[in-house]
This record gives sequence, C-alpha cells and structure tokens, in this order.
Amino acid sequence: MDKVRSYLATGGRPVTVERHDAVVVGSGVAGVYTVLNAPEALDIVVVTKETLDISNSSLAQGGIAVSLGRDDSPELHLQDTLYAGAGLCDEDVVRVLVNEARPVIQDICTLGVDFDRKDPAAPQTPPAPPAATEGVGSLALNREAAHSQNRIIHAGDTTGKEVCDKLTSVMLRRPRVSIRERTTVLDLLVRDGVCCGVAVYDECRNEIRLLLADVVVCATGGYGQLYAATTNPEVATGDGACFAYRAGAVLMDLEFVQFHPTVLFHPKNRTFLISEAVRGEGALLRNLKGERFMPKYHEMNELAPRDVVSRSIFAEMTRAGDDHVWLDITARTRKDLQARFPNIYRTCLGYGIDMAKDYVPVAPAEHYCMGGIRTDVFGRTGIPGFYACGEAACNGIHGANRLASNSLLEGLVFGRRIGEEMTEVIKNRRYRPDDAEFFSKALDVPDPRPVLAAEEEASLRVQLRRLMTDKVGIVRTRAGMEEARAWLAPLSERLDGTRPVGLPGYELRNLVLLALLTVEMALAREESRGAHFREDFPHTDDAHWLVHQTRRLGAKD
Repeated sequence: MDKVRSYLATGGRPVTVERHDAVVVGSGVAGVYTVLNAPEALDIVVVTKETLDISNSSLAQGGIAVSLGRDDSPELHLQDTLYAGAGLCDEDVVRVLVNEARPVIQDICTLGVDFDRKDPAAPQTPPAPPAATEGVGSLALNREAAHSQNRIIHAGDTTGKEVCDKLTSVMLRRPRVSIRERTTVLDLLVRDGVCCGVAVYDECRNEIRLLLADVVVCATGGYGQLYAATTNPEVATGDGACFAYRAGAVLMDLEFVQFHPTVLFHPKNRTFLISEAVRGEGALLRNLKGERFMPKYHEMNELAPRDVVSRSIFAEMTRAGDDHVWLDITARTRKDLQARFPNIYRTCLGYGIDMAKDYVPVAPAEHYCMGGIRTDVFGRTGIPGFYACGEAACNGIHGANRLASNSLLEGLVFGRRIGEEMTEVIKNRRYRPDDAEFFSKALDVPDPRPVLAAEEEASLRVQLRRLMTDKVGIVRTRAGMEEARAWLAPLSERLDGTRPVGLPGYELRNLVLLALLTVEMALAREESRGAHFREDFPHTDDAHWLVHQTRRLGAKD
C-alpha cells in the first residue's frame, strides 16, 4: 500500500520528520520489555498515548503464571492453557510461552522486579536456573481459575505495577531510548509492502510527525473501551489494531472478548477489578439471597474458567433480576487480607466495605481481548518490519478464552523475541532517501470533508459502548447482533466521509471499525466457544468451527 490514509488533516502545515532505528508503540510490559531486549546501540523511540505509567499492564493485579513448583511442569501449564482456550489455542505457540517462561522470570527478577516470597526474610535472589531440580527457591506460588497447580507468582495485588515500574526504570536508563508521551499513532507508513515507520499526532506540540524507522512494534493493548463496563483504561480504544488493519495487516479472533467475573459493583466505582486471586485464596460467590451457586454450574466451582464463571454470574443475575452478586471471603482474617491483598482491601474499605466481615458486591465487566493483529511466534505480522506483541497481538496462545495470568507472561516472552530479532532487521536497512518526501506529500494535504461535531462524537461513543454491552456481550443472539450491525454499518460509512475533531474523533472512528468487525465475526461463528456464547447456538461445533476467523482490509482470509 503506497498511500497513507491519514486521519489527521494537516491543513497545509509542514510535517516534522524524524529518523530512528525502531519505534515501539505502547508503554505496557510488552513494549518496555521489547526495548530492554533490543541491542543497546539502537536508537529507539517509545510512543505512548498518555503517560508511561498508564497501560493495561500496570493495572494487572493477580500475577504471572509460570511452572516453578515441584509438582508442576511446562507441560501441565500447557494443558491448562489449552483447556481454557476451548480448542482454539495454537499448541506450538503455547509451548513457546510455557517453555520460555522461567528464564524470562529469572531475567526480570535480576532487573529488580520484587515478587512475593514464601519467607519475607529470604534473600532477594532470582529463582533457581531451569536445570535445577530442587524446588522453586523462595518465590510464593498461588492458584487462580482453571490452573491445576499453584503457579501464580505475584507482588501483592499490584503485580502489573511492580513489573512495569521496575522495567520502565531500567529502560529509562538506556542512553539511546527516547520517550514521546501524549503522542498517538495515526497510521502505519507502508511503501511497496514494507513498513517504514509511523505517522503520529504530538498532542503537546499540536503537530503531526513522521517517525521513519526500520522496525515498528505495536504493543498498544486491547479494545476494552468498546464496552460500557470495562477494567481497561480510557486509552484502550484499539488504535493499534486499526492502524494495522488500514495498512494491510490481518486481524484475527475479534469475536472472543473476555469478561472478568468479579469487578466491583458500587455506585462510585464499577471498573475496579477484584482479582481472581481472591477466589484462588478461597472466596465464594453468592447470589443476593446469600446462596452459593457455582457448584451447580461447573465442577471447578469458583475456580472454573473465566468465561464459565462470568456466564454463571450473568445467569444468576438474569434469573433473579439482580444487577450484581456477592463475593465472600469473610472466612479469612483481616490481617491475612491486608497482607495478601493490600490494594484491594484498602480500596474496598474506602467504599465502606470491610472484606473481612462484609460481602463484596461484584458483577462481570469486559477485561481482555483474545483477538488482535495476527502474528507468528516472533511477533511478525506479515508486513516486513512491522511486529506486534501483548494484547494487541493474536498469535493463537489464548484461543477462545485466556487462562488467568498468562497475559503478562505473553508480553514478556514475545517482547523478548521481538527485541532479539531487531538486530537482524536493522542489518538489512530498508530506508530510502526519499521516504521523508514521499510520506510528507501524502500527509500534507488539507482535508475539505465536513467536520463531525465534538458533541455528536461524544454521544455516539456512549451509544456504541452501551450497544456492544447489551448486544455483543457475555451472551449473544443473532437478533441482537444484527441490530448492532444495523447501527454500526452506516455509522462506519459516515465516519469514513468526515474529518473528526481532535483525538476523541479518531478513537471513535477506530472503535466503530473494531465494533463492526467484532460483530461480523461473532455473527459468522454459529456456535458457542470460550468467551463467545450464543444463546441461539449454545453448543460447541468442532466439525465446522474449530478454526480462526481473520479479516484483511478489502478481503476475507
């Protein structure tokens, strides 16, 4: 694709051009660890839509899954991942994840990440090397839903923040790494089928910049803002998937959207996650009558896969006409809860809920997108020079339903693989002397198309999120999804003929595109599998649907 489809008109203003070895888009664990595994001699710019500390990764509470226990193994971790993924996991890619988990954890411990220990007084040393057979060192291991072993390492209940903070601090000491905060990628720059960089909008300078580079890594996270209730930050609008799609990359498995079962349901906060680790520590789910209900839905009870627990809660709420259920961990002492879940305990207490004696009101909310930019085991997207990792990518690990605490691990394992591959890519530089002029001319054109009012953009965004929640949420039907498509399709066509106002308009355009693609894939998949549950097709159909769905601009794979 030799023409850039710019979504920010320049009005004839000059475009600033920069040259770098690599651009990493996103400041979560996947993006940061990619940088840390790239050669230090490379000139790398990290682009983030808000500030460095805002990402899905930093909000992750539970931990990281890694087979370190005496009775555990990568093979058992693999089997649990395949089971949760409901038949759609790529086993070869999952093997990469589980076999490379331990050395990655050992590395980030060396970089300063401080996980909880069995004995707080134990020396802060990395776990034993892979060849060791004597236990797991001093790292504490816990269990979460659908895991057959205790294999979740954690840093209290703010694991993501600990990992991100420590790795970011190391990254900031790299002499050739520069940071661009409040900078949004508008388009991937592709010439003759090869990635040449990105076009960005610098909010602080109110200008467009072309960041030319031999490597672009997309680590922008998911698209949780499609839904009215989500644990994702406001920046999770699927920008990476959209600029990749417009550039010709393939999107895969968008219909699989995971809802976390236990999100705080309080008038002042309906986005705060109550970690799955709380159920791993013995919490029970009860309906508003106080009755425990999970045993009638699944043999693993509260530790069933997330999609099962979310649908079970949804069924209980629907049957009784309730808007939430209770999470009960009153069997644990206040001291235990304050030590194990300090942030969750403190947050709930701030809303008048003492977890040691009160039930916690919870309801499901969108949490993680299994779908994204299709990649291979090295993060390659099919466009030379363009890579993706973390939640923005879809490499087949999660299948139809992500296993708890595999997400941070995925970002680490595949971020490392991409970082290590950069050396070879840079050796074969594709930079052309006239690239700056070529792309500047493509962008530096006033856009005469009509402006969509900011007030209308805001209203449409609210309507879209409500529609997706009601019609393409935990339980889906053909009638509901066709209603959603009938609303989205003309809106998508309309937005293609308008020039939005500011960044909210670009986010709206991206959200509408992803919503429409998600609906189309969900309508096509006439079965129930993992996080995709259709009331009109309640059974899994391996004979016809043991396949991934993909979409490429202008074609169907």
